[in-house]
This record gives sequence, structure tokens and C-alpha cells, in this order.
Amino acid sequence: MTCKWARHYSVNADAWSAVDAFGIQECRQQIGGVRLGANFATATLNMLTYPQIDPIIFSIGPLAIRWYGLMYVIGFLLAWYLARKRCLRADSPVTAVEVDDLIFNGMLGVIIGGRVGYCLIYALPQLLANPLYLFKITEGGMSFHGGLAGVIIAMWWFGRKRGKTALQITDFMAPVVPLGLGFGRIGNFINGELWGKPTDVPWAFNIDGVGLHPSQLYEAFLEGLVLFTVLWIYSSKPRPYMAVSGLFLLLYGLFRFFVEFYRVPDKEPGYIAFGWLTMGQILSTPMIIAGAIMLILAYRNHPLEARV
Repeated sequence: MTCKWARHYSVNADAWSAVDAFGIQECRQQIGGVRLGANFATATLNMLTYPQIDPIIFSIGPLAIRWYGLMYVIGFLLAWYLARKRCLRADSPVTAVEVDDLIFNGMLGVIIGGRVGYCLIYALPQLLANPLYLFKITEGGMSFHGGLAGVIIAMWWFGRKRGKTALQITDFMAPVVPLGLGFGRIGNFINGELWGKPTDVPWAFNIDGVGLHPSQLYEAFLEGLVLFTVLWIYSSKPRPYMAVSGLFLLLYGLFRFFVEFYRVPDKEPGYIAFGWLTMGQILSTPMIIAGAIMLILAYRNHPLEARV
């Protein structure tokens, strides 16, 4: 008997067998480095129930308002609100008048970079077969790393027109970004996508009779709440030039690399090497290295410089 979860994620599962008197599926095959033991049938009864939320809030004719899109709107609004607060500081490189333009540029960077990045990294065959796939936003998804590249370009463009460096702008913006990342992951959870690997931990969610790590919520917590809290407190005092940007890259990279051990990779490209290395980990490694180098250089070259 083949599990719907295994089919959906195209995981190499050779044995999902039906079980005895309990009538509950038991996985005895090792999948993605996780082995569920003989007690899985009992554990299934104690798992959390996924609420099965309709991804569409409401629709008017062909126009559908989705929870995932709403999470993006909430993220952008929070970024705007927090940026308005940060721009009141005496050492802010951005004025209150410029915040609206800054957030608009950031939105374009996130949306364009995120979509282009996803198509290039995770859906290149589809893009080459049909270039219009780029605009089919209801198919596939968004890439954080593509969105990050888009935002960096947008921040460079914004700063260039105002005589500021890209790092001055990213130092200002870094603390306002994580909450939006967190809400984006909540959107993934509502959509029932990006589930983690099979597990029997008490907080596993029951998906088609199989307990799965809620890796979306792990990311929402670490890349959203924790990253925001650390960066907001750290940047509440003047820090050396590029230190805030470096800390963002370092912590996000570490959090993402860690959660990837519990998250099922996209079907393409799947595991890259060693049976566990994912594209997310490969793309996060340069962030970790760059973030660490930036922090070292920031405190070595500008130990007393008061910058945002």
C-alpha cells in the first residue's frame, strides 16, 4: 500500500505496508534518514491533527484571495511599520519620507527575485519547456534565496540614487525582514506544503496516517520570531557598518541549514549528495560564511563606528 505522502513528495519509499488489527499504516522503511519503529501505530493516535484549512479565503468570480498571499501582505505591512520606527533614529540612513519607496523596492525584489530564483533553481526544466511558466504564480512557488538576491539588488538601487551604500540600507532593513519570513512559512503551513520527514515526536502532524515534522513551523519560529528578536535587540544600539547585515546572513543561514535536516527537499533536485545534502543547505552555506566574515571585518575595521 503506497502512502499519499510518499507519492506527493516523490520520496523513495519502497515499503509502506498496511498493518494488522489496528488498520493504521506503519512505515518500516527508512525515508530521508528517519526510521519509524514498530510503535508508530500507537504514536499515530497521539499525533496532532492538521486543521485542513482551505488555502482560499474567499473568491469573487475568477479572483481568489489566498491565505498565502495575505501572509505576504502582513509581512510587508509589518516591515513598513517597523521601518517607520527605525527611521526615527538619529543614525538612520533612511528618512521617514523615503520609507515608502524603500518598502516598495523591497517588495519588487522579493516577488521578482523570489519567483525567478524558484524557476531557475527548482523548476528549470519547466521554465525551459515553457518560458511563460515564470508567470504561472499559482504553480510552483517562491525561493527565499532568489528573493534575497532580488532584495539586495533593490537595496543597492535604492541606495545608489540617494548616495548610500547597499550595506547601509541592508543594515537598516535586516531587522524588519524576519517577521515577514515567519508569516510566509505560516502560509506554507496553511497551504499544507513543505512538510518535514516522517517522525513520531509528540508534536508531529498526522498527514494521511503518517506523522510528519511541521518543518514550516520550525522555520517560522527560527527564521521569523527568533531571528527578529535577536536582530531587533542587537540593532537597538549603534553597531559597526555591515554588522547587522552580517548577523542576519549568519543566523538565517544557520537556522535554514539546521531545519533542512527535518524538511523534505523539493522533488527537483532532491538530495544533492551524501543522501542528506539539499539545495537549501548549499545555498545557505555561502550566507553563513559571508555573514561570519562580515561580522569579523565589521568589528575589526570599524570597532567604534556608530552605524545602524
